[in-house]
Amino acid sequence: MAVSFDFKELSERERYKLMIGTIIPRPIALVTTVDEHGRINAAPFSFFNCLSADPPILAIGVENNADMSFKDTGHNIRMTEVFTVNIVSFAISEAMHVCGAKYPRGVDELKQAGLTAIPGAKVASPFIAEAPAAFECRRHVTLELGRSRQIILGEIVYAHYRDGVVDPERLHVDPAAVDAIARLGGDTCTTIRDRFEMLTPKL
Repeated sequence: MAVSFDFKELSERERYKLMIGTIIPRPIALVTTVDEHGRINAAPFSFFNCLSADPPILAIGVENNADMSFKDTGHNIRMTEVFTVNIVSFAISEAMHVCGAKYPRGVDELKQAGLTAIPGAKVASPFIAEAPAAFECRRHVTLELGRSRQIILGEIVYAHYRDGVVDPERLHVDPAAVDAIARLGGDTCTTIRDRFEMLTPKL
């Protein structure tokens, strides 16, 4: 017999637990931004994915603080209109975790985590030298979901890859070189090291 839930009867926390435990794996965006004073911020988000290639759009879900004020990432994107998504490899997973701590505004999480900020080519926000790949983005549109969360769509304007990750001629990205991690439910993460191929069916 199936176990079923009416989402209108569940609390926000109960819905959250079911969603993050079921919609897996979720890629992790380590998002770098700068505030209006040029101070760097870095924060991880697992409510993240790509949505379109034409135009090249990705999305991040940014939760507000408990008092409904903007967290640093949401505030900085609102002020500067730009952000950079850094893909998290297994090699920088612990550093990503350090960036997720609740530091006071103005603290440079990249320095706390021992990561290297490289100035962006097209936007003010930096990319992370140790990340296997990074996408510089301009804010395309922000969707306000109630009072608690924003969905920020960014248009990719520039991409960076660490040496050996992408074939510059074929544009083939080596998943083993990316070695990305993803979130499951709770505090559990996973790698993408187990893979198999399924060819697109042809009628």
